[in-house]
Amino acid sequence: MTVTASHSLDISALLSKRAHAIDASGIRKVFDLAAHLKNPINLSIGQPDFPVPQAIKDAAIAAIAGDKNGYTPTQGCHELIEAIWKRLEYEFQWPRGAEHGLSAIATSGTSGGLFLALLCLLDEGDEAIIPDPYFVMYPAMGPLTTGKMVAVDTYPDFRLTAERIERAITPRTKCVLLNSPGNPTGVVLNQQEIRDIVDLCRAKNLLIISDEIYDEFTFSESREDGRFPSPASYTRDCLLVRGFGKTYGCTGWRLGYVAGPHDLVQAMARLQQYSYVCAPSMAQHGVAKAFDVDMQPWVDRFEKRRAMMLEAFEGVAQVTRPGGAFYGFVEVPKRLNLTATQFVEKAIANNVLIIPGKVFSHRDTHFRLSFAQKEEVLAEGLGILRKLMQA
Repeated sequence: MTVTASHSLDISALLSKRAHAIDASGIRKVFDLAAHLKNPINLSIGQPDFPVPQAIKDAAIAAIAGDKNGYTPTQGCHELIEAIWKRLEYEFQWPRGAEHGLSAIATSGTSGGLFLALLCLLDEGDEAIIPDPYFVMYPAMGPLTTGKMVAVDTYPDFRLTAERIERAITPRTKCVLLNSPGNPTGVVLNQQEIRDIVDLCRAKNLLIISDEIYDEFTFSESREDGRFPSPASYTRDCLLVRGFGKTYGCTGWRLGYVAGPHDLVQAMARLQQYSYVCAPSMAQHGVAKAFDVDMQPWVDRFEKRRAMMLEAFEGVAQVTRPGGAFYGFVEVPKRLNLTATQFVEKAIANNVLIIPGKVFSHRDTHFRLSFAQKEEVLAEGLGILRKLMQA
């Protein structure tokens, strides 16, 4: 049979409303703008600059060599699930097992966990409350689930407080999505703020989804009584969403986990059977050893990088002090009379990649930079940005 090219399908007409509703990531657009640069100073992406710890590499390599390359149970391999429960029992005194109303599964990254959770919770028109600024994925969950993501303005301090949440609650609200430490701001909610949100959600019969991808990257002053502030310390009526990529440098392995109410987690597992099937098997076996690795030396190093960033903008721009993660959300000085997007274009023209605030927000007044970069590179990039602000 001869195939002719006389007519081609109008694929655009075949695409769903869902597909048309999703725009390309603003971060990718910045990369397109900078495509002509030969060796840019990249302060744009949240990719840790340290290697995966050797013990985790060795465990993944051993899994591959040992032919552990097939499907795992949808919930995750035994070794990883055991390690997750050991961690949850130690950190939150959460007892394992359905008889206690709790379950856990491994997911294809924290993004996979969030997507499955919101698919399980939101019918058409149902609402989830998110902070603004937000992680770029959060608004897209609206068209992907047919729900509505209700963004709560948290400027200027970037704290999603109970008071701010309460004003956004409607009869269609089902859940509140927390992100602490936050992306793009690095802000960490304190224990009292967390308790207030737990009390509010309990009173309003709302689920807390706690996106804690940066839980290990929380700096010293944010760990009250040595503890990471999490709603899981005060309630089991929350879905804990965590991952391994940011903490252990294995972002490409796409490995996360969720833990929380049994009925929700099992519903997520059913959806995972027909979508992701299971998280990557060899990566599961690798990160099963992760909780035995001490990453504190790297966290301390990143805390010093934070100090470099804050010092670089002292006297020229406002930066809310990040309590964790590895981002600064910097306000473009009003005297420059520039939007953040315009400032980012100037930075790119000077060989520095950063991300405009409108990627993460309805405002375009700030830009995000990542200090997950070698100190000498970070220092050079910060110096250029400071000069641009002084111009």
